[in-house]
Amino acid sequence: MTVSALTRPGERDRLIVKIGEIDWIFCLTLCLIAGAGAVMLFSIAGSSWTPWAAPHLARFALFFAIMIVLALIDLRVWFALAYPIYAVAFMLLIAVDLVGHHALGAQRWLQAGPITIQPSEIMKIGLVLALGRFYHGLSGKSAQLSWWLLVPAMLILAPVALVAKEPDLGTALLMLMTGAIVVILAGLSWRLIAGGILSVVLLVPPAIMFGMHDYQRKRLTTFLDPENDPSGSGYHILQSKIALGSGGLLGKGYGLGSQSQLNFLPEKQTDFIFSTLAEEFGFVGCASILVLYAAVIFMALRTSYLSHSHFGRLAAAGVTATFALYVLINGSMVMGLAPVVGVPMPLLSYGGTVMLTVMVGFGLVMAVRVHRYSEVTSGKGSLL
Repeated sequence: MTVSALTRPGERDRLIVKIGEIDWIFCLTLCLIAGAGAVMLFSIAGSSWTPWAAPHLARFALFFAIMIVLALIDLRVWFALAYPIYAVAFMLLIAVDLVGHHALGAQRWLQAGPITIQPSEIMKIGLVLALGRFYHGLSGKSAQLSWWLLVPAMLILAPVALVAKEPDLGTALLMLMTGAIVVILAGLSWRLIAGGILSVVLLVPPAIMFGMHDYQRKRLTTFLDPENDPSGSGYHILQSKIALGSGGLLGKGYGLGSQSQLNFLPEKQTDFIFSTLAEEFGFVGCASILVLYAAVIFMALRTSYLSHSHFGRLAAAGVTATFALYVLINGSMVMGLAPVVGVPMPLLSYGGTVMLTVMVGFGLVMAVRVHRYSEVTSGKGSLL
């Protein structure tokens, strides 16, 4: 007897309908980006599947399957799990502060035997879910400007402070900006937005002077004047700019990038893989990848727009904002338009943690699409 024989016809039909509701063009676009990443990782490893290209494809295949499974989960289940996921992620961040694993000069991980967890990645999803659930039951007037704003402010600032303490400034800034975008989309008053921008501008100088670690301030001064220390702190960005500029319109050719092949370009498989792409495929190759990223962002935002629930709209928009910020920050970083903060290019760069976060997030986006007509009910803006 097969498994399908044990499934009632109605359940099988509903499952087929749900699978048919998944945006498969969206899924294909994700596959194209991940495939381009594997092509680049194969090149920079000297035309070898190891140590990067094969694991990259294997991870993507696994996480793609996870994304499809998550897409079939009813939106009401995501809603019910929003606060628990946030709470678990927050407790794990506290655990990192107390007993976290040290590596590369930072304390960002929890280690249990062979398993290493980076709780800040879980929090990226938990934060979006928690904010979406909170604003789902809040009236438009309360979302604009009221004492209710203290709740999302604490939901955002508490984990951001813990992540910044690790220290992981790039992830902290990404979470802060994602949270701010969700709050703005929820209906925050434009007067308060303007006041917030002014406050940030006024707080930046003292934050740089007293709130940053020495190496973080050095990254900022390097960003402003990388030529001041070309063989030291400015080396990364200068080599990245050389790779970007030398690619020209069509690039030097596949496997012929001198900056990556001769190991002048640091972190060529992670943070600076976009520079490698520019050197080998030029402006045309970079533009093609950016078009794919733009397509993913557009389709995810369209899914957010189609949702009949406020929770679904905000959750999908928040995940999309996180993804877009990854692309924006990494692209700006490798071009010298932003300080180097260790944010990878999603699905293109090597690394399982960020890829898992992105694919779980897109599983939520697809769940919003599949269950866009679901009625999600709750009480008013309550954390209960």
